[in-house]
Amino acid sequence: MSGPYELAERAARELCARSGVDHFDVAVVLGSGWREGAVALGEPSRVVATRDLSGFATPTVPGHDGAILSLEVGGRRVALVAGRVHLYEGYDAAHVVHPVRTVLAAGARVVVLTNAAGGIDPALTPGSVVVVRDHLNLTGTSPLEGEAPPASYAARFVDLTDLYSARLRTLAHEVVPTLGEGVYAGLRGPHYETPAEIEALRRSGADLVGMSTVLEAIAARHLGAEVLALSLVSNPAAGVAAAPLDHREVLATGQQAAHSLGDVLARLVPRL
Repeated sequence: MSGPYELAERAARELCARSGVDHFDVAVVLGSGWREGAVALGEPSRVVATRDLSGFATPTVPGHDGAILSLEVGGRRVALVAGRVHLYEGYDAAHVVHPVRTVLAAGARVVVLTNAAGGIDPALTPGSVVVVRDHLNLTGTSPLEGEAPPASYAARFVDLTDLYSARLRTLAHEVVPTLGEGVYAGLRGPHYETPAEIEALRRSGADLVGMSTVLEAIAARHLGAEVLALSLVSNPAAGVAAAPLDHREVLATGQQAAHSLGDVLARLVPRL
């Protein structure tokens, strides 16, 4: 039986063959709401269904298509991953990070992880985009648990001090000066947090809360990639505002913010 790294290498060969390229330079993982904005990057040359690639799980959440789109932006070959899965869907950490491991095995050395997040800081209004400076991994797991990576890979004891690339964060702020910056707390979900939990996260230094990204970021850094993460603030977190939380609000905010999200991607990706 293949381990997770060998499986990613196999899927990468399949992805390149089906995409008609020999490698990718940049990968962008599209979170809730970001798929609509990604059209600003142009028409993809190929769309590969993830069901046709080894090791990929099937997304069950609205807004996650299960496809990898190939296109060229600013002379760079870009893979747009629209097939994210989550722990709360019943998948383990290896399945969650398999798309990222695959695009890295296909050559990408820069990974942009996007998501929709609840705003813990009241100053972060719905529709705004925030650069992730750091994270709190509160999922209770890691993509590096279990069997050690093969000898040809880095050891699993990865230094995460520079997990979110200072170079890429600086570039993001130069290209789009209106972007905020904050700390993202990653939880398992699928339920939203209680007001008491949000207050505890706030006291721990979190500005944003969501159910993705942290495991993918760890896996990408382990494989030597530069990581940039962008959060669309889709709603105030529990207790920050009086309104109840609803996933439909997340999707609606993404649709309403599609133009601005597309503007961020269109400015940023050619510079990566």
